Amino acid sequence: MQRALDMLTMAIDSFVKPMLKLEIFQGLRPLQITEIARRAYRVVYKPGDTIIREDEEGDAAVIIVSGEAVRIAGPALEEPAEAVPEGSLLGEMAMLIETRHSSTIVARTTVRALRIAREDLQDQMAEDSALADHFVQRITARLSTVLESLKAIDNMVADSASIVPASRGNSATQNPIHVH
Repeated sequence: MQRALDMLTMAIDSFVKPMLKLEIFQGLRPLQITEIARRAYRVVYKPGDTIIREDEEGDAAVIIVSGEAVRIAGPALEEPAEAVPEGSLLGEMAMLIETRHSSTIVARTTVRALRIAREDLQDQMAEDSALADHFVQRITARLSTVLESLKAIDNMVADSASIVPASRGNSATQNPIHVH
């Protein structure tokens, strides 16, 4: 009986360890992370299997525990296939909110992964308000970062528009159109 318990503890530890390195889980109590790992699905992808697909609705995040995966489609893809290392968290927002995946990730070798389903995580957050607060703070921080990036882009566009000379003789104030 003790051996079985030790094996289970080792199995959980092998899934918890990669989670500890991920920013979205930092600040959680070890028991909270262990419970997330306990509720998560263990998945094995064979070489060539699609882990997540661009433009598909996601209902879970996937942590690559072992094996090699590649990103073959998505924004800012610079190579035909971009390596996705062990320990990567894919589709993290899908475990929290309804969203579509922005990339396609495929297993290059056998990939062992942890799939954290939104429904299971939401059940856990309903039971643990501190966990819910943690993820609300993470989403808020992520949205703030996106907002700052959008503001910076908006400012760059506004600055570049202000240095482009207006064309002469074509503006509506210079050549009004009269409708009778």
